[in-house]
Amino acid sequence: MKALILAAGYGTRLLPHTLKIPKPLFTLNSRPILAHLVNQLIENGCDEIFINTHHLHKQIEAFADTFPDIVHTIYEPVILDTGGAIANARRFLEHAPFFVINSDIISNVDLARVYSSHLESDCLATLVLHDCKKFNKVFVDTEGYIRDFNSKTNSLAFTGIQVLSPEIFDYFPNQKIFSSITVYQGLVHQKKVKAFVEKEIYWADIGINESYSMTSLLELAASQLGLKQEKIKYIGVHKLAGDGSDRLWYRISHENQSLIVGDHGICLPDTESRDQLNAFILIGRHLFLKGIPVPEILNYDTVSGMVIMEDLGDIHLEALVKQQNNPESLLKLYQNVIDLLIDFSIKGAEGFCTKWTCQTETYSKALILEKECRYFMDAFINGYLNMNLSCQDYQDEFSYIADHALENGVTGLMHRDCQSRNIMMFNGQPFFIDFQSARIGPLQYDLASLLIDPYVGLNDTIKETLLQYTTDKLDLDPLQKEAFIKNYQFCCLTRNLQFLGAFGYLCRIKKKNGFEQYIPFAVSLLKNNIIRLNDDNIQKLAKLIQRI
Repeated sequence: MKALILAAGYGTRLLPHTLKIPKPLFTLNSRPILAHLVNQLIENGCDEIFINTHHLHKQIEAFADTFPDIVHTIYEPVILDTGGAIANARRFLEHAPFFVINSDIISNVDLARVYSSHLESDCLATLVLHDCKKFNKVFVDTEGYIRDFNSKTNSLAFTGIQVLSPEIFDYFPNQKIFSSITVYQGLVHQKKVKAFVEKEIYWADIGINESYSMTSLLELAASQLGLKQEKIKYIGVHKLAGDGSDRLWYRISHENQSLIVGDHGICLPDTESRDQLNAFILIGRHLFLKGIPVPEILNYDTVSGMVIMEDLGDIHLEALVKQQNNPESLLKLYQNVIDLLIDFSIKGAEGFCTKWTCQTETYSKALILEKECRYFMDAFINGYLNMNLSCQDYQDEFSYIADHALENGVTGLMHRDCQSRNIMMFNGQPFFIDFQSARIGPLQYDLASLLIDPYVGLNDTIKETLLQYTTDKLDLDPLQKEAFIKNYQFCCLTRNLQFLGAFGYLCRIKKKNGFEQYIPFAVSLLKNNIIRLNDDNIQKLAKLIQRI
């Protein structure tokens, strides 16, 4: 049994991603879609498979080399359309009925049954159809013959799976480029095109971004939940509330099992999105193995950007803090978080590979100047407040701030966004999430992120008590304690600049106006931080901040 997989197209519906990877090599469960199709064909009796190629053909040829003696490619210098591609492969397919399958589908269709059904008929073509409202336009008569390919009523959808008899070549036009559907339309009146109607199948078209992403999510979930494809329809998918990033979050469930899926979007090699995805996976697994409380990463697909992890529920530290009326309980809660944050810093740094990081390997001066100071000026001062000021005019003071945010830092692994929305509470214990920005840096920065968090607004007494708790926990002598606090104060400033820049960007560019409510408090924090520092070396910045 032989088969032809149609894979020459440009994948225009998945642009710009298909400029780098041809659509048939997009992955599901970390395997190319072509691999799924080839294995399905082999399992159903195919012993020779041909793939027509054009766009990025060398990548598909490299894939074919992984199936020596079974998979062969047929390069088309010019795309021949579906009919032309079949005609171009005639010399390989003209001795027995053969499959033709689109390369952008995934299904559990029983191909052996389809082939047997075709052999039992005198039709030239057998097309597998099913009911899919989005694509329904093929009309089938009461005898099971296809009569129209553009029907608006009582129609079914073509799955992209078909079996053809070699005699069909006699009906092909004498031209190189043509559609196979045009040929079939000319044969329907002779009852030569049969429908093989499937009613209970799993089928997905991955030709567009949304359908590819959801198919990847479901395939990954089914694999993790131990479900076969026919059970995928029973998986519940619930979209969760988003955050400041562009990632999407879902809770998937089946019977008494639930998992969380992070959708990072399509992540191609050598892109920032792939770097961030890799950081999330590699750092997350490292932290978990170190015994640091983070959700366990269970599976992932790097092309679709899907990551499956354990479900820690829906309660963030923010929600718990806002429910607290007892200062002592609040202190104990934060002391627990600080204990774990110290573990994050010390244990997390053990065996940590800086190559896992994205952006920078460490919390460096360059990062502070660009991602915190300039971010504040560009996104908040100029972007949000429209003050039209030059960052360069404050460069000396920003440089001074950056130096002091690094001086006397207790160096370890820093989370870099350790605020109450990135800490889940599960079974009474805190868990860190969103750790993909972790890098080597001062513990004081994460402590500052935790204590001046604008989402919860801890009062000064609690902040001072928790700062004292941290220095006691670290067993610092008086000089070390003084140096620790000085660094902490500058980290409070850089962190404050960062989240004001973020709020400005999220409100103005991303139109996530829910963050606007936190800006007045964040500005108040910044003014207080500047006053508390009382440093003559940042007078110009201090005057600017008092103007806000």
